[in-house]
Amino acid sequence: MKVVKSLLLGTSAVLMAVGGAQAADLPVKAKAVEYVKICTLYGAGFYYIPGSDTCIKLGGYLRAEVALNAGGNYSGSYNGVSAANNRLANYYSARAREDLNIDTRTATEYGVVRTYFDAVFTWTTDFTTGSGTTPGATVYSQLGSTGVSAPNNANAGNISGGTLGVYYAFVQFAGFTMGKAVSQFDAPWINYPGNNFDQLVGGSGTTNGVAQFTYTADFGQGVTAAFSAQDQTQAFQTNIWNTAGMTTSSVLGGAYGTSDFGGTRSPDLVAMVRVDQAWGLFQASVAAHDNHAAYYGATEVTGHPEDKWGWAVQLALQIKNIPTGAGDVINLSGVYTEGASRYNFQELAATSYSMFGGSGGAYQSIGFAGVSDAVFGPSGQLELTKTYGFRGAYTHNWSPYWNTALYGAWAAVNYSGTAKSMICGSAAFATLTGTCNPDFNIGQVGVITRWTPVKNLTFSADFTYSHLDQKYSGVITSPALTSVAKPAATYELKDQDTYSLLLRAQRNW
Repeated sequence: MKVVKSLLLGTSAVLMAVGGAQAADLPVKAKAVEYVKICTLYGAGFYYIPGSDTCIKLGGYLRAEVALNAGGNYSGSYNGVSAANNRLANYYSARAREDLNIDTRTATEYGVVRTYFDAVFTWTTDFTTGSGTTPGATVYSQLGSTGVSAPNNANAGNISGGTLGVYYAFVQFAGFTMGKAVSQFDAPWINYPGNNFDQLVGGSGTTNGVAQFTYTADFGQGVTAAFSAQDQTQAFQTNIWNTAGMTTSSVLGGAYGTSDFGGTRSPDLVAMVRVDQAWGLFQASVAAHDNHAAYYGATEVTGHPEDKWGWAVQLALQIKNIPTGAGDVINLSGVYTEGASRYNFQELAATSYSMFGGSGGAYQSIGFAGVSDAVFGPSGQLELTKTYGFRGAYTHNWSPYWNTALYGAWAAVNYSGTAKSMICGSAAFATLTGTCNPDFNIGQVGVITRWTPVKNLTFSADFTYSHLDQKYSGVITSPALTSVAKPAATYELKDQDTYSLLLRAQRNW
């Protein structure tokens, strides 16, 4: 009996030991890994990048739209085939766009380090122009799928354009902004005080960003100031015209000579102060712009005009909490420039106007005008161009789902007496019978209504009317303008009007 008892106890001990060994080999249930951790430091939508102390936020939008009586982009019919008023003009153009932005932030002993990237992928309907070589032939403006321009009417694979654009790419650290961002000169609403229309004049606007090195000081209570050195070539120069290259054809296209820029010598220098509080916002901006031309002729021995600095000043005002309704807002800005016209005619606005219409006493009528930073002639110096203008909008919210904005803009361009003499004294105006004056005004007024049935999904309709008030009068005889299929004929010089309508659906995320 003792032997049996000993065997049973020994067997039990062995089984317990083996079971314990097997239990030791079984995996221990690990604590669940938190792959996505919400970051609450910088607002909604931020998450910690796994394995780091950096927070990231992804965002963007998808947009589908159609523009009626406009160019390839949503703009006014101010020049080219869209303003020819003939069979080359598109009655509509379509666009689809996806925007992607990436915002990262990391807390450091020097403050937050931020990087921001914003890119857009866009598909847009193309447009046709006269081939200029073969009678009766047209070509699409963009490259075909093979990367080679389609000959004559070879339209296959060449009816639209897909593009990739980088809007913003910058680093912010200890008050400094380095990279491609909105200009410090701009009002916070950039080009859009209440509109979707891209070509509103009357102020600066860098929707596509501009390369810059900026320091911003925050004084508290919504008061900030910034000083910036920004690239002038991308968005802040219009034309430096050498009138020696003027022709009647170029003049009727809104160009008073050949473009004669030299290389860059200095970035634009910008200073800004802003007060942003519950009642609204006030901002004052100034900028200095170096105008640097190349040569009078084809080679360096022909000489060149000396540099001249231009400048611009802008005031912007936003009024919130107005008694017409919750969320209603008024945005206004005014600008004056001398030798720095892009601070009035922002980067998406037209700087040449060539608009055709009907006429009683000539083949057709035409209104043409051009914007420049400066003009010079043989052996002469730069004559800076002066401009001034304003724009604004009033937005009213009918309900949480509907709002309407009324908006408008106006800008004037004035050439000096010397510049007018060079332009009007050119052989390009030899066939003009009437008054020669390159000064002009452009006025725009529009209305947009938006419907947001659910959060972050908006449908909008934006109608814009534009009036070109040019100062020429009489008639001018022109050679054939083959790119817009206009014949050699006599044209009456008249003011012109145009309109456009944009229908858009946009989903933000």
